[in-house]
Amino acid sequence: MRIYFMLVLLAYVGGNIYVFVRGLQAIQHFPLIFKWLSGGLFWFSCLSIILTFSLRNAEIATTAWWHVFYEYSCSWLVIILYMGLLLLFFDGFGLFNHSFRYGFVISSALTAGLLLYGHYRYQHPVVKTVDVNIDKLPTDHTQSLKAVAISDVHLGTGTNKKRLQKYVRLINAQNPDIILIAGDLIDNSIASVRYQRMEEELRQLSAPLGIYMSPGNHEYISGIDKSREYITSATGIRFLCDTVVTLPNGIRIVGRDDASNPSRKELRALTDADRSLPVVVLDHQPYQLKQAEEEGVDLLFCGHTHHGQVWPMSWITEQLFDIGYGFEKRGNTSIYVSSGLSLWGPPFRIGTKSELIVFNIRFKGER
Repeated sequence: MRIYFMLVLLAYVGGNIYVFVRGLQAIQHFPLIFKWLSGGLFWFSCLSIILTFSLRNAEIATTAWWHVFYEYSCSWLVIILYMGLLLLFFDGFGLFNHSFRYGFVISSALTAGLLLYGHYRYQHPVVKTVDVNIDKLPTDHTQSLKAVAISDVHLGTGTNKKRLQKYVRLINAQNPDIILIAGDLIDNSIASVRYQRMEEELRQLSAPLGIYMSPGNHEYISGIDKSREYITSATGIRFLCDTVVTLPNGIRIVGRDDASNPSRKELRALTDADRSLPVVVLDHQPYQLKQAEEEGVDLLFCGHTHHGQVWPMSWITEQLFDIGYGFEKRGNTSIYVSSGLSLWGPPFRIGTKSELIVFNIRFKGER
């Protein structure tokens, strides 16, 4: 993971240098003062991401204008990604057509168009219905269950209270029997969540069988103890950290601790009970999928990958994870890895989608 981080950092620095040099070439005939101002804004934008994370727990990070600054600084990551890729393409094209001199202008226009498209996609999450068949019966012989499943909401500076209000309305509109959250409900700090009193919206979530959540790596980034205390005491959400809850009809909801904790319990220790009853597991990061199949898990729901958020990062997540996104049936185990209801950082979905999952679960068998 450290090597991966270093490669991403080097790519980001290298991309900024490349785009900066090509930008200077594009404005070489402009006045010197314009070049200095443009250069200063460019490198401030490049380094602003460091500022946003350094001050994530500061009081300033709870203000409304900081939300705008946060989205701007994170957007720079995507701007450099697409400007770099497009400039490489047009520079390659220029090797065969020496009269072509509009690469920077066209790259800028295309990048702007992609950002507008990606922001629209982010603002309009889709509701995806997935049918799941489980060859077991609950104790009350329930034939079906509607579960709304979400992950990666990333509440705080990025996903603010106004956006959460829309998410809550969307979730409740599905009339779920139960709500499942596979981690990363909180983003980088609990401070902004408390300041915006987001518990007021979270308490409006409604499901007769309850709301259950497992932690994600961002609950650890935000402080796992602070996150647990806030979610447990203020929101009405049941926080499952290596914990099992048995519903009145015998269905077991297993919430695994996040893989950020190397000492988390093995899945076997959480599922070693009556396997004739349905078992649903929430595990933020989609690792150890084979274990879920071996331990008789009926439905495993994960998040974390975001499906890369923007192309071509989706290609990378598909290589990093056994299942980078979507639904697979392995043996008797149904596995779904969600791209997330919201996202981290840059407010764009390009080649991916924000989604809410509705599991229509059908039970069959003898009891």
